Amino acid sequence: MLELTICSLITILPDYLFRSRVQGRKWGAEINFFTMWYELRWGITMCAMLTISLITVVFYFHPSTSNVTSFFRTLTIVSTTAGRVEEVFVRNNQFVEAGAPLFRMDSSSEDAAAETAQRQIEEIDAQLQLAQSERAAATGALEQAMAALTQTEDDLNRRETLIAEGSSAVTQREVDTLRNQRDQNQGAVDAAEADLEAVDTKIDVLLPAQRATAEAALAQAQATIEKLTIYAGVDGTVEQFTLRPGDVVNPILRPAGILVPSDAGRGRFQAGFDQVATQVVQPGTVAEMTCIGKPFTIIPMVITEVQDVIAAGQIRPTDELIDTSRRRAPGTVTVFMEPIYKGTTDLLPPGSRCLATAYTNNHDRLETEELSTLKFIGLHVVDTVGVVHAAGLRLRALLMPFNLLVFTGH
Repeated sequence: MLELTICSLITILPDYLFRSRVQGRKWGAEINFFTMWYELRWGITMCAMLTISLITVVFYFHPSTSNVTSFFRTLTIVSTTAGRVEEVFVRNNQFVEAGAPLFRMDSSSEDAAAETAQRQIEEIDAQLQLAQSERAAATGALEQAMAALTQTEDDLNRRETLIAEGSSAVTQREVDTLRNQRDQNQGAVDAAEADLEAVDTKIDVLLPAQRATAEAALAQAQATIEKLTIYAGVDGTVEQFTLRPGDVVNPILRPAGILVPSDAGRGRFQAGFDQVATQVVQPGTVAEMTCIGKPFTIIPMVITEVQDVIAAGQIRPTDELIDTSRRRAPGTVTVFMEPIYKGTTDLLPPGSRCLATAYTNNHDRLETEELSTLKFIGLHVVDTVGVVHAAGLRLRALLMPFNLLVFTGH
């Protein structure tokens, strides 16, 4: 409507003035509702052509969209295992810092397992002390056996010497008896050494291994107990959190609530422009935005990123071939915008719905490049007609609250 009004001022109006002032045709006589097309055919034709051209230039080089929002990701508050809630530390809509406890689940069985593992460690420590006493006893038995063996060998050597010298004070039977006693004492020494080695193995290998197993069981039980207390992973606000002691939570079927990160969706907006604007919307393109959450306000924005794929074209492998005729929506080009001036979007809550217009800027090309006259004028025209969309955006910003509050009755 605005484009048609502007174009009519330089086409239909001059034609009418020429007809009335020069040719003497009067409104209501020669120029009326039935003869208007014939009398003003040149002005009407030129107005239609100029309006269509202007609308094409404006909408192509300065695209607009009503699909602007600030998407944000939420974190689901879930437990690692299913169980019953023992204690709740926060309430709904409460701000929490990262690492703050949210709720704790019943840990009676895990506490019992930890207590059992602790008692096993204490029992093994007692067995270790007992093994030290057993080692002292085994060491004493070995020394006793070695002393008896030494005594027997000395007596045997003395009697064998006397027999070798032909003494009649020692009989061969006594020598044989001492030899048997020596072998018996040697066996006692070997047995004492084996007992001592067994005790050392028990002290150095068996009991430490059993203690390590008990410590691992205790650590596992403690880790399980720690997992039963759910903590906030990031700073944010707890939403839809109606958990109470005694409730049953499940990591798959029954989450406890939602945690909205404090920086989620802040100062970053996503807009979907028609695919025809693919060559226009580029990183660095200046845009303007208005939101219903901040009425009567135009927010200067800049496009920082452009998604290099169109979401409507994504596929997921299934057992059915995709027919392209079933894709009804052509999809839009997704761009990411940020405010030029910090703080201008702070009052907008994440998820706000907005309108935006991007503007083609040829100022640098006009200043630095050597262009032909026709191209120079064309780029000037492109930059100038952006004021039409800027005016339209401001008009929509003025009418948006009235449309919402008066005409839709919200």
